[in-house]
Amino acid sequence: MIRQAHITTLRAGARLLAAALLATMALPLSPAGAQDSSATRAAPKSTAKPGAKPASAATKADSGKPATAAAKPATAKEASAKAETKGGVAGKPTLIASIGDWGVYATPAGRERTCYALAQPKDRLPSALKRDPAYLFISTRPSENVRNEVSIIMGFDVKTEKIPAEAAIGSEKFAMAAQGSHLWVRDAEQGTPMVEALRKGSKLTVKAASARGNQTTDSYSLTGLKTALERVQKECP
Repeated sequence: MIRQAHITTLRAGARLLAAALLATMALPLSPAGAQDSSATRAAPKSTAKPGAKPASAATKADSGKPATAAAKPATAKEASAKAETKGGVAGKPTLIASIGDWGVYATPAGRERTCYALAQPKDRLPSALKRDPAYLFISTRPSENVRNEVSIIMGFDVKTEKIPAEAAIGSEKFAMAAQGSHLWVRDAEQGTPMVEALRKGSKLTVKAASARGNQTTDSYSLTGLKTALERVQKECP
């Protein structure tokens, strides 16, 4: 079981990550009729309005039916304004550095400053399966005493009842908890060991299944992550 305090932290992190992602970039569209579209929502209690969501969002994701049309995506400026209004992030995140296969982002300096390392998978299997883009965040929020929190947006709503979600770095494996399209380390005490494994590893493999029963395997390059996390620490001491 996941502790209630851990769940609360996960929900807060989900809202921040979704807002930060929208404020940082305009997501690419998924083809109309995408299978496993996530609606890219942060959490069931998210306050984000439909206008701030990427156009790839499935209009009937909860029913398992594909989207039939795509709306115009929110621009980074529009998403940033909504994020600030809703308290999602303290200003628009900006790219601080590109290190290997990772980007380092940070919000403006201040009490609520947030910094994170971000990457997208190098490979997604099965390749023919259509889904929204996936992202891996490792975020630090000093005002909340949160450091190096690993969060993954899969690009579809994850279901773990039949097929557990899992992350692997070499021979080390970590069970993942799911909420909507987001994944976190199931056991909060395994957060630090996972980050250490990520620092030392060369590839992260993430496996998760959708409500349709389709299992996705994403592979992330860890090249440059150690230095990227050092930069995150410098930006958010």
